[in-house]
Amino acid sequence: MTIHHRAAVLGSPIAHSLSPVLHNAAYRALGLDDWEYGRFEVTEAALPGFLADLRPGDWAGFSLTMPLKRAVIPLLDEVSASALAVDAVNTLLLAPDGRRIGDNTDVPGLVAALRERGIERVPAAAVLGAGATASSALAALALLGAAEVTVYVRSAERAREMSALGERLGVAVRTADWARGAEALAGPLTVSTTPVGATDAFAAGLTATPGALFDVLYHPWPTALAAACAERGGTVLGGLDLLVHQAVLQWERFTGRTPGPLAAMRAAGEAALAAGA
Repeated sequence: MTIHHRAAVLGSPIAHSLSPVLHNAAYRALGLDDWEYGRFEVTEAALPGFLADLRPGDWAGFSLTMPLKRAVIPLLDEVSASALAVDAVNTLLLAPDGRRIGDNTDVPGLVAALRERGIERVPAAAVLGAGATASSALAALALLGAAEVTVYVRSAERAREMSALGERLGVAVRTADWARGAEALAGPLTVSTTPVGATDAFAAGLTATPGALFDVLYHPWPTALAAACAERGGTVLGGLDLLVHQAVLQWERFTGRTPGPLAAMRAAGEAALAAGA
């Protein structure tokens, strides 16, 4: 079998990424045997050199995870309006002429995942964290009609950044101290965008029935907070929901084919997680 088309995920750390499982499953589902998707450990400092060494035509594109979603922007020739709005690129397309084009599928992926679970509109919501994924969450909530979003943060600088983003998106952002994060779960929807273990302490603070929780982590799963919400009757979405929805959009951009095989990608992700991947 000859491989003619390549894509991969870049980031650091990257060994845990499920993206190769999802994308390669999609190729197999549609018989695209000349496509291959891999992964590369690339730090922020190494990214310029990695991109400079690429030859036009060798790669369709790359998925970007932390810490590259913002670091890549100065290295691009073109950035979509949606990616610029949230200052985060998770999809790098390589044109045949060598141009680097940045896009963001996290925002529409978040929206699609919520709509799949029947959450079509939210008047108000909360976000735990203030990194690149939190910015995408805020943009997604704006598309779902949220007029006010409370963002729980640890630093005044991040609070200012999220407030400024809210102004650009037309959403009233209220910032609150991170230590009060457990109170967010009483609202209709909370999006948790923080690393493993960051919200564990909030799980013990849940008393009443929580609203919906979208926790963007998928390993380990469930998180302590997701388990506590589910036990109390709340609707819980996990990182795999986001991962498959944003990945199918990336896959469509890389291959130029629509629609991407969402069900096959989800099944592959579920199987990999069940096997401890």
